[in-house]
Amino acid sequence: MNHTFHSLPLEVRPALKATEARLEQIYEASKQGLKGETLALAAGMLPVEFNRLKQMDPMVELAILKGKADAEAEMANVLINAARQGDAKAALDVLKHVHGWQAAQQLNVTVQAQISIKDALAMAEQRVIEGTVYEHRQLTDG
Repeated sequence: MNHTFHSLPLEVRPALKATEARLEQIYEASKQGLKGETLALAAGMLPVEFNRLKQMDPMVELAILKGKADAEAEMANVLINAARQGDAKAALDVLKHVHGWQAAQQLNVTVQAQISIKDALAMAEQRVIEGTVYEHRQLTDG
């Protein structure tokens, strides 16, 4: 078996700065959909370094948001173009997820109830014979 080990930075590293190259790494990792610790590692930082850098420089958060927005716009364009070229599934996905459209749902309810006066009278008579009594009291404010 061939086992490879990627060395991890175990020594104290100098303080990171949000350089253009570092922000580009963060942007690219965010554009791929990575978040949190995985974004930090993909951008070449330890999670603790990444969190510290986010606190120190608002440009880090902007790079994350920009990466996510660009990826979302790119995928939206892919879906829109597919829908325009006749892909019905893509068109339905755009309608459902972008425009909140829902397909009509058909609901049929059939209620069939028959009331027999003869049966109701027979049940009432049976209650009288069995001696079932229902007390009716009127509540008054008193």
